[in-house]
Amino acid sequence: MTEKFDKLKIREAARQRRAEVYKPVVPEVQLGFIHNNVDCIGCRACEIACKDKNGLAPGPRFRRVQYIEGGTYPDVYAYKVNMSCNHCAEPACLPTCPTGAIFKRSKDGIVDIDSTLCIGCRRCEAACPYGAPQYDPESETVKKCNMCVDEMDAGRKPYCVMACMMRVLDVGPIDALRAGTCPTKARGPADEVVGQVRHMADPELTHPSIVFVPHSRGKVDK
Repeated sequence: MTEKFDKLKIREAARQRRAEVYKPVVPEVQLGFIHNNVDCIGCRACEIACKDKNGLAPGPRFRRVQYIEGGTYPDVYAYKVNMSCNHCAEPACLPTCPTGAIFKRSKDGIVDIDSTLCIGCRRCEAACPYGAPQYDPESETVKKCNMCVDEMDAGRKPYCVMACMMRVLDVGPIDALRAGTCPTKARGPADEVVGQVRHMADPELTHPSIVFVPHSRGKVDK
């Protein structure tokens, strides 16, 4: 481990962390993402915008466009699923952090990491069922999507959302996105939304703040 970490600050944070009892944060408003699996063309502009915004080297990807293909000719199908940190209502990463570097904002539910406290132990990486925390070997710390908090605080949207040429990715209050009351081009008037698509980890694990307009082959059998 390099000497760039403030060891006294980290040691004090860890001591305080051990004395705390974890209590889930209930934010004033929980922000989340919506992605249209049907209309996404898989251009990866969102991925590139995210890497550019966060100065990421090859390797770590905070946002990931996943290509799903299947079927047997002539009944074949293909669609895309777009995932990043889901800013869960009960994030698995947060209570595993020994220094308290991971925190959830009380005003909007965004889950972020204080890089000055991260020691790169990667416990959060192991705990997250969605692969959101990403280890950066250059800084020897873990990083992830923080929904571009600086942009959100300035009244703008995350870089990934702004880069989407098909307008299939958006952000907003998750309850409104689920109910269809949040204005967004990612969802049409007749589109249904679901909280889980095929091959995705069980939402009951962490209650992720994300919904999808699912492809017909991507729906989860209940």
